[in-house]
Amino acid sequence: MRRMTYPLQLCLLSLVFLSSVAKAQTAACKPPIGRVLWHDKIDKAQKKLVDQKITTGENDDLNYFVSQAITKKVDALQCAIEADASLTDQPKKGYLGGIETLLKNFSSQYRSRQISAALFPTVLDAYQKAMALNKKSESIEPLIEGAAYEVGSLLLSTGSFEKNSGIRAAKFHMVYKNIQLHPDKTFLILKENSDVPFRDSLIKIAALKNPRQLYDYAAADNKLGYAIRGINDPYIQTVSKMAKSGSGQLYFPFLHNILKGSQTIADIDAVKGDPVKYYKLLVKTKMDYVQAGLQGEKVTELEALSDMLQNKAIENFIKPINELHEVENPAVRFRALEPLTAQELYYLVIAGERDLYTSSYLKGVYAKMMQRTGGRGDSLLLSVNFDHFRKFIKMAAGYATLPDFLTSFSTKEDASFLMRAFVKGLDKSPGLEDGVDVADSYASISEILKPVADEMLANVKQNYEDAAQNNNRRGMVIYDLLYKLFLSASDSTINLSKEFNIPPVYGVSYNSLAGGDTGKVVMQVFFYGDKDGRGNYANFTPQFPSSLWKRSETKQWVSFTSTKGKPILVYANKPLDEESGEVDKAQAALCDYLAEKNLNPTIVVHRGHSYYAPYTIEQLAPSAKIVFLGSCGGYHLIHDVLEHAEDAHIIASKQIGKQVINQPFFDLLNEKLRTGNNVDWIPFWKEFKTRAGKTEGFDDYIPPHKNLGAIFIKAYKNAMGETREGI
Repeated sequence: MRRMTYPLQLCLLSLVFLSSVAKAQTAACKPPIGRVLWHDKIDKAQKKLVDQKITTGENDDLNYFVSQAITKKVDALQCAIEADASLTDQPKKGYLGGIETLLKNFSSQYRSRQISAALFPTVLDAYQKAMALNKKSESIEPLIEGAAYEVGSLLLSTGSFEKNSGIRAAKFHMVYKNIQLHPDKTFLILKENSDVPFRDSLIKIAALKNPRQLYDYAAADNKLGYAIRGINDPYIQTVSKMAKSGSGQLYFPFLHNILKGSQTIADIDAVKGDPVKYYKLLVKTKMDYVQAGLQGEKVTELEALSDMLQNKAIENFIKPINELHEVENPAVRFRALEPLTAQELYYLVIAGERDLYTSSYLKGVYAKMMQRTGGRGDSLLLSVNFDHFRKFIKMAAGYATLPDFLTSFSTKEDASFLMRAFVKGLDKSPGLEDGVDVADSYASISEILKPVADEMLANVKQNYEDAAQNNNRRGMVIYDLLYKLFLSASDSTINLSKEFNIPPVYGVSYNSLAGGDTGKVVMQVFFYGDKDGRGNYANFTPQFPSSLWKRSETKQWVSFTSTKGKPILVYANKPLDEESGEVDKAQAALCDYLAEKNLNPTIVVHRGHSYYAPYTIEQLAPSAKIVFLGSCGGYHLIHDVLEHAEDAHIIASKQIGKQVINQPFFDLLNEKLRTGNNVDWIPFWKEFKTRAGKTEGFDDYIPPHKNLGAIFIKAYKNAMGETREGI
């Protein structure tokens, strides 16, 4: 006997309803010719729902009653409408049309996972009750008020009760219920329902929770915008004035201090036209906000200030000194930095995480920052209240200035304390940004400060033990992952794939590159049709001598097959005409050919400017295990690559990709592949550096084992059972 788990009340409700219409069912339920079409439409909608096989899960009893409601109960309701002598032709057509709409909308919402299958009997029962109220000219408002949002929404969507005396109030209830379910969409919902009587109260609540949305909607010249600007509230009035001002975006980051009265619009007006003065005010305000946060104050729109600070740092300081990278005179190249204090330079470092060229950091920003803080790194961190100190340490490690920075502390104990704090409390940080910074830093620290790396590993282990003792699952996952991630650099017995469902971090095996039915390594190279692309292609093809490679080509691509050693296939589209779109066709044709021949590229190379990189990434094969972005700024696209090839090991440049650096990489990689060797990134990179020589710009190439942050995010979310997202 099956276990009865379906709610008893709903079972009885269904039985009572079916009983109440039994006479209508037993009588001839044949509609007149004028209403046959309405019944046919309902039958089709029923069949679609049945074919959709909606289910509540493994509860057989509940599934049975949902199925009965879709079929028997709907049939009974049709007959009841036909048998109702109090209804004339048009009302009957209206109610029958409403049933069809109800079925269709339920089907659509179930398919999009907006409603549970178990609610169908409830929805149909509510429709019957609304019919009964409507026939007696009574308001349906109490029924809608007491119904769940999903039920009320479907009921009103039928259009059967538009003339009911309570329809307006009922719709107001639905707006309120919708906002309760989706408070972050309050302004969007009110935009479509700006006449609700409780509008101003909801605006005030939403305004405090989301100042950015308040700003955006207050700027609009529509009913909601006028309503927002008409509310007599100091906070809303302040934001509204900003929103309607031509300089509103420049004012908004200072909202918290303006509301407190510690800054005025006039203060901002005095500096907004001067890039240096405006940046200085941003830094000063950021430091004020950090201090306020440490004192327990909740800062309004700190994110807006941080975003503006980053944008202005890049726009007015970082880009100008990067663009002068070929200028040898530092007084000329770094003139833009002269007015800035140590703290203002510190925030340039934080803002330039993905944009600062190595030479811009080493010769300009870092050097001047340390000079202006009197060579005392500890004093600098104290002056900024350790804001984003983990990111700063990660960047110092990546640029190899961490040893210098730590030795600038007054005592070794202080430096050691800083590095303990670096890995402590990651589970208490919102989001994963701090954990990502720690993950990204380890490879660099282990290369330049081995004792500090050893201490860092021990600290991570201690934090794991503390988390385990406190039964802190998030902390246990973070520190277990970091410990094994770091330890695997020197311990090949650690299987990260097994531990965290992620690929190996520090290398790629030859077997994984030669996977698939062919047993061959397949490399795909993307070229573009501009002048530089044609030059790159001309330098590329001679790198495959006939003594080692067999060349084949079509009008659209060229291929090279190794004749000695392991089987390697290299395919590259030709840099055909850009304007006519021939190069696009060549790339697409090559991708189609590889797919047709079941040749899945495990190595993908982008040879073109940064503005072409998104086109390469869009065509990236999911099978890619190594992705080389030989373009200016390819480092910024790491997360985009992982969206297409989640197991990829990525090599990218933070500066300008150079042929004299790119080619030694390919020569070494092809050599490893032809000899059947695994690609172990730490020794590989050392050998690569030797081959590239002292070419300027090499240090801007980021190896895969220093991109651990992306791997950390994926592994953390796998371990926590979360969907994969950004930080």
